[in-house]
Amino acid sequence: MERVTLNEHLDMSRLVYGMWRLGDDVDTSPAHVEAKIQACLDQGITSFDQADIYGGYAAEAVLGGALRANPGLRNRMEIVTKCDIVAPVGRHSGATVKHYDTSRAHIEASVEASLRDMAIDHIDLLLIHRPDPFMNHDETGAALDALVAQGKVRAVGVSNFRPHDFTLLQSAMETQLVTNQIEISLSRPESFVNGDIAFLQERRLPPMAWSPLGGGGLMTGKSGHGALRTALADLAHRQGLEMSAVAVAWLLAHPARILPVMGTNNLDRIRALSDAWQVEMDRQTWFELYTRALGHEVP
Repeated sequence: MERVTLNEHLDMSRLVYGMWRLGDDVDTSPAHVEAKIQACLDQGITSFDQADIYGGYAAEAVLGGALRANPGLRNRMEIVTKCDIVAPVGRHSGATVKHYDTSRAHIEASVEASLRDMAIDHIDLLLIHRPDPFMNHDETGAALDALVAQGKVRAVGVSNFRPHDFTLLQSAMETQLVTNQIEISLSRPESFVNGDIAFLQERRLPPMAWSPLGGGGLMTGKSGHGALRTALADLAHRQGLEMSAVAVAWLLAHPARILPVMGTNNLDRIRALSDAWQVEMDRQTWFELYTRALGHEVP
């Protein structure tokens, strides 16, 4: 499995296992969660993506159950989590409105809750989950710098930020933000031309891609894209692989070094995540899929 260095303290596997549905599985036992983790590790997928809000603020504790049952797993993993979304459920059921909170107090409390729930002593990568229109960037930046200095967090980044949001926060920090996790897929290719990926690529910061299969719509056809699905199916058939592997390989082929975040509770699908590395993807094949995604040829 190819790896990417984010800073001197952290490198991650190019494929990341997303745990946003971890608490939705019928079986959330420590043994079953461990089986998912082990299926990833067997392929060289060592990076795992969480967020405090996943599962109504319960998914981190589901992961923590497995790590308490088998503490040795932690040393083989890089754990990503996120904070700043406050929704009126779970521990924030008293909130009167869904909002974002990038205050120092909230970030510190969220990190402490994540460490406790996941039964870990540090977070490998902490992301601010959504840009906060009420953010005091000096306060937020100082809070993130302090968490790194304290050793509670090894690296920090953001999620769903535009370049101007990124540079605002970075301007108030000593620590380098190492990534932006954004929606990138064949069904959402606009980040390749709207500046989001170019901004990160210029700075040699690998993007993380959430929903790399378009929320599953690319595979099921629920999101349309008939011509694109036909092209994916033809290429997958020629190479003896699944359509999902081709869609992920399209992201992996890009020189920005995109890290797709793959989420599924199905063990067989987890075991097949690394099939994307078997796909042959040259420039013309990449543009063939891109053209189908756009619905027209490039200008």
